[in-house]
Amino acid sequence: MFHKEGHTIILSSLAISAISIFLIDKYIYFPWSNKMMIITVLILLGIVLQFFRNPKRHTVLNENQIIAPVDGKVVVIEEVVENEYFNDKRRQISIFMSPLNVHVTRYPISGKVKFSKYHPGKYLVAWHPKASTDNERTTIVVENNSVGEILYRQIAGALARRIVNYAKVANQVTQGEDAGFIKFGSRVDVFVPLDMKINVTLDQVARGGETVIAEKV
Repeated sequence: MFHKEGHTIILSSLAISAISIFLIDKYIYFPWSNKMMIITVLILLGIVLQFFRNPKRHTVLNENQIIAPVDGKVVVIEEVVENEYFNDKRRQISIFMSPLNVHVTRYPISGKVKFSKYHPGKYLVAWHPKASTDNERTTIVVENNSVGEILYRQIAGALARRIVNYAKVANQVTQGEDAGFIKFGSRVDVFVPLDMKINVTLDQVARGGETVIAEKV
């Protein structure tokens, strides 16, 4: 299954690949070069296809738990001051996505969308300390009755040039459902209350929609 955000790119890539293979087969007369060029085209097509894959995930709904919104490696777990919305101390959990990861963003909790804002910005590498505040990004806050308000932030990286965000203020959303997409590698920051138990460790690989990253104690 492929994400809807990739349908146009996938169709274009299929068409370009088919035309390229036809032209290579017709006009490149050296067998070794011919095969290598066709293999290169197929590899590039495979990269595009795997990037936009959208595997089904089995989310166990739980109002007391925060689940990973994306696939990737946990690169930050620290206490910070969140200045855009809360203006107080929160625990930040950051998940870095390589170009090989699934790039679907999923809602970390069920509840009501309280805040959703897009910020234009730079394209620093996603692990840069200032990427969270200087890069192109979206900030979304979802609230439920158990854990209160949870903020997650989609952040563009050096390769990511388009962030797709489906969260609209006042929408009722469901934990684990499709919340958007970040094209070509980046990261997501999640900000949770300080009294929540953190269930992941640095360098742990998280699965979006399934890995519990924090829970109410």
